[in-house]
Parts: sequence; C-alpha cells; structure tokens
Amino acid sequence: MAPDAAARPTRAELRLAAREQSRAERRGAAKAATRTALLRVALPSVAALGVAAAAAVTVQGETDQRVQAAGRTAPHTAVEAPDNPADGGAEAAKAAAQQAVAAGGPTQASRGDARQPLAGAQPTDDPTAQPTAEPAKPKVVMPVAQHGLGELFGEAGTHWANRHTGIDFPVDGGSQVMAVTDGTIRTLWNPSYGYMSILKMSDGTEAWYCHLRAYKVRKGPVKQGDVIAFVGSSGNSTGPHLHFEIRPAGSGPVDPLPWFLSNGLDPR
Repeated sequence: MAPDAAARPTRAELRLAAREQSRAERRGAAKAATRTALLRVALPSVAALGVAAAAAVTVQGETDQRVQAAGRTAPHTAVEAPDNPADGGAEAAKAAAQQAVAAGGPTQASRGDARQPLAGAQPTDDPTAQPTAEPAKPKVVMPVAQHGLGELFGEAGTHWANRHTGIDFPVDGGSQVMAVTDGTIRTLWNPSYGYMSILKMSDGTEAWYCHLRAYKVRKGPVKQGDVIAFVGSSGNSTGPHLHFEIRPAGSGPVDPLPWFLSNGLDPR
C-alpha cells in the first residue's frame, strides 16, 4: 500500500465526521432560534413596560393635580396614590378621582354650602332699621280727627221725633270731615239733617254725615281719608257738631259705635 493511500480517511470515518458536523450545525441552529424567540418575547415586553411606565407617569400627574385641587377645598383630606402605577394605573386613577370628588373637590358643592341662607334673609335686631314696606292702612278711619262722643245712638231727647239715629262728634265748626273708607259720594239737603253727604261703600253700606257747613266733594268716587266736607250746624241742630250714621244696605240706621270697634277704631 502506498503512503498516500494510508493517510486518506476511510469511508467510515468520513460518514462519522459528516454526522458530527450535522449535529453541530443542528445544535447551532437550535441555539440561534432560541435566541431569536427570546428577543421576540423580550422586546415587546420592554416596550410594553415603557408604555405602562409613561401611562403611570401621566396618571400620577393627573392624580397629583386632583389631590392638589381637593386639598384647596379640604386641606385635611388625604388622597393616596396607587402603589404600582404600571399594573393598576387606570383603576387607581379612577379611585383617586372618586376620593377627590368625595372630599369636596371643585366639581361638587358641599352640603354645608347648600344649607347657607340667602344673603339678606337673616333677621335683624337693629332697632333703627326701617321697614321695607309701608304698613297696611286700616280698613276704616275716623270721620273727624278728634276723638270723643256727645249724644249716643238710641238716646231720647226733645230734638228728635223718636230716638237718636247716630252718634255725635262735638267738634268745632269748620273742622274737616273725612271719608271713613273708599266709596262714592252724593250730597243733599234735609230740613232735619241740614246739609248732608252720603258715602256709599262697595258692600252697599252707607255712612251719613249731617249738619254740615259746606261740601268739598259733591259727588263721585273718594278714597279712604279724603276730605269731603266741613263741620257745621245746619238743619235741626243746637250747635256745631257732626252727626254720623251707619246704614247697612237695605236697612235702617244701626249703632255706629260697634261698627267702628269691629274695624279696630274706638271713637270715644
């Protein structure tokens, strides 16, 4: 056998070497595939962590702003931030927002504020305070300014054919005579009553003013307290005075004193 032929590898050795090389290549390919798979899993995970971290920073910033806003309204109320922003950022932000609202944040008025009375509604104890509206006028006023009565209703005397049909106010001649309430005036002459004014009220009641000196209003509507005539001594009279009668609608004269008293006035 020649020397070169002895140095050549046999077929068995070549097949063995080929199998070893194939195994090595397969092992290298498997390692490369493993590394590629790891990179494919690891890179998105890193990216997701980065996005989650950015979202957590944003949520944390919004939470801090809401905590600060709530702190201006309720400085003693604490709002806790999430422990792990990357895992529970959205839920923690929602919980923090709910805590801020419950703490009385700027988007919700407190119940205490709702119970506050309106400005100007508080009563005042100031004795010098003036009333905001004028007091209501009495329904009826006196026919003359001076109180005090002379002859009363139903008295007997030589000056009357029967009984006295009204009440007398002994006041000076020329004193003003007023409308006791709103109504309509008409005037006439009577031998017994002299010059007289008749005030008809809205319910049909009539007030008779007798023994007048002169009229100021002869006919037409008048208001409560208007001057309608002046006291005299005309007709069957012994001196200046106002003879005043009250006659309900469709009725004769009644005692004027209870009528005045029922309207809150005492002419005596």
